[in-house]
Amino acid sequence: MDATVNWKQAATELKPRGQSFIDGKFVEAISGKQFDAINPATGKTLTGVASSDKADVDLAVKSARRAFDSGVWSRRSPAERKKILQRFGELMLKHADELALLETLNMGKPISDARSIDVPGSANTILWYAEAIDKIYDEIAPAGSGALGMITREPVGVVAAVVPWNFPLLMACWKIGPALAAGNSLILKPAEQSPLSAIRLAELAAEAGIPQGVFNVVTGLGETAGMALGLHMDVDCVTFTGSTEVGKLFMTYSAKSNMKRVALECGGKTPHIVMADCGNLDEAATAAALGIFFNQGEVCNAGSRLLVDARIKDEFLEKVVAVGNTLQPGDPLDAGTRLGAIVSKTQMDRVLEYIEIGSKEGAELKSGGKQVRTESGGYFVEPTVFDNVDNKMRIAQEEIFGPVLSTITFKDAEEAVSIANDTIYGLAAAVWTDNIDTALSTARRLRAGSVWVNNFDESNITMPFGGYKQSGFGRDKSLHAIDKYTELKATWIKIRA
Repeated sequence: MDATVNWKQAATELKPRGQSFIDGKFVEAISGKQFDAINPATGKTLTGVASSDKADVDLAVKSARRAFDSGVWSRRSPAERKKILQRFGELMLKHADELALLETLNMGKPISDARSIDVPGSANTILWYAEAIDKIYDEIAPAGSGALGMITREPVGVVAAVVPWNFPLLMACWKIGPALAAGNSLILKPAEQSPLSAIRLAELAAEAGIPQGVFNVVTGLGETAGMALGLHMDVDCVTFTGSTEVGKLFMTYSAKSNMKRVALECGGKTPHIVMADCGNLDEAATAAALGIFFNQGEVCNAGSRLLVDARIKDEFLEKVVAVGNTLQPGDPLDAGTRLGAIVSKTQMDRVLEYIEIGSKEGAELKSGGKQVRTESGGYFVEPTVFDNVDNKMRIAQEEIFGPVLSTITFKDAEEAVSIANDTIYGLAAAVWTDNIDTALSTARRLRAGSVWVNNFDESNITMPFGGYKQSGFGRDKSLHAIDKYTELKATWIKIRA
């Protein structure tokens, strides 16, 4: 990150757009309605945003369908699509400071994270899928000498990507990259809490040469624009990241409309397991603290349940609390801030309510638990650690989506796995142990889409990401993500020779 950037000055000069981007141009909502984009660090309005509804969604879908059927992108050669997506990724890097600033102002995350993690990771996703376009081959079936069996991939059509507010740019690019690489037309619906970077992204996509109608952004509320996309008869696929509750709604929308393909990445209650034979407790404690406090705990796979062997619990938890105490909330525009603002007052109130619930349930509050920086007008919550948590408690079972850690003890690996799997979710898990047999056997028995051993949340674009159980289905990242944006066609040709 460029240490010379004066982020506070840059924030005063930034003039974010608030319109949807449909059929190659910025447009207000047909109804004229708007909602406010709020800076969660101050509680102040950044700009008004078009509150799109069914009529606007209809325009976006028609634009996307027209572009898809014309073949301007869907039938373009892989080499040409590759070059355009590469330009797109490079433009994101060129405008990285602006994109990072939009993320921080609109979502509340520290500018250092937005600039060094979110934006480079987003651009790299686009560049990686651009590079993959001309390296994915179709198949020839073993049909024998009298026939030719071809198995080919075709773009699914019009894709609606509905993304969350915690990583607005990155989650969008995890879907934009493979969907466009496969040749689809796309409608991106950002969360109403954080639409500003998506709007700017559409402008950069057009500048890169992505044709009119291929990449649309519809801003609006979930219950209007989101539902309209889910119910639309001419949307072929919805890919959604967000809560399990809303994910289930998209499944019902599919059933009520055209049986559109639905891919879901939903909630989590990740168990972070520390065995007694973990040889580096300091490293594990740092990972445990960052695993729940990074991004203010607003992470679907946050390590919100800390499972620790009873023999080392007191020593280990003391280390975790000490790390957490170094991560106090600060001004997101300060490059030294490690913990920013909660995305909205509604979400902050939800987090504080769960902290109160935890205390009432009998858990021991070891640190944190309060709103801070109230003089700023923003929404800040201290890193919070509970001890003596029973896995049946609500704070251990329900997704809080904030900087709240629940500590649970176990007596052996068998009990650790049993507690870890005792949840409706199955997005991710982690285990720390110096015994390779324990590591492998535990990883295999954990019912989760991602398992980390002696690390937490380390990965790259080549690894698929998604969950088991009510954490959803379908995978983002890696070549496997292409699967949900393509149809497999079997063509059998009889040879008369």
